[in-house]
Amino acid sequence: MNGRLQDKVAIITGGASGIGLASAERFVAEGAKVVIADINDAAGRQVEARHAGALRFRSCDVAVDADVEALVAFAIETFGRLDIMFNNAGIQGDRAGFTEIEATSFDAMLRLLTGSVLSGHKYAARQFRRQNSGGAILSTTSAAGLLGGYSNLGYTAAKHAIVGIVRAATFELAPYGIRSNAIAPGVTVSPIMASSFGVPAEHADAFQDFIAERCAVLQPVPRAGRPRDIANAALFLCSDEAEWISGVVLPVDGGGTAITHCDPTTVVAQAGMEFMKTAS
Repeated sequence: MNGRLQDKVAIITGGASGIGLASAERFVAEGAKVVIADINDAAGRQVEARHAGALRFRSCDVAVDADVEALVAFAIETFGRLDIMFNNAGIQGDRAGFTEIEATSFDAMLRLLTGSVLSGHKYAARQFRRQNSGGAILSTTSAAGLLGGYSNLGYTAAKHAIVGIVRAATFELAPYGIRSNAIAPGVTVSPIMASSFGVPAEHADAFQDFIAERCAVLQPVPRAGRPRDIANAALFLCSDEAEWISGVVLPVDGGGTAITHCDPTTVVAQAGMEFMKTAS
């Protein structure tokens, strides 16, 4: 089925790579006009050049509320309306535990990972109400937003908080025809994972394949996730096919959060260190 987002206008934050990029390209293929936002200007411009006319790039630090407001204004100026807001941008951030984490670092992670989702809801909802059109808001939480043990303390707390925003938004915004849902990816292999380990660009593809093989054991479906898996779910939740779905947090994790299993953070870290030793 093609054209599932025909004539829709979408914003996707963190859209220059990984899940955001896969979603942006899938949305364009389904007929949408897309604005991607990222702090990686070079990568964003490259994506824009590949999809001339259908996709625009806007440099944006989603941790800054005014940047998100300007992002929504840019989408309106460029394409005339807004139908979809996909709050996807994020980082792993400070990996410190309970006895080491600093308050300033924790606050910064909450501002980036959770505050950006609040800003995205706020400015998208204002525009949807001005249009009197309704709209779809989608946010990327994580398996770490559903269970402990998937990631570090700050990331886990921030991603749990996104679930609260989605449910509060469902209660407050549904009377205006505005839906809010979230996707909770499991272990998803992408270029960002390679860069977080400091893997040189020439080894990035090999690193992803290596990690994917190791992570195949982390969930019942015997393979690691890829950005396209999340993009497929995002397409459905942002389309009119999901018009009666709001307040849902959808795990896209190969069944990982449905069972008790080993610690994926440890497995990924050990595999990453092992790869770096063999590649050096």
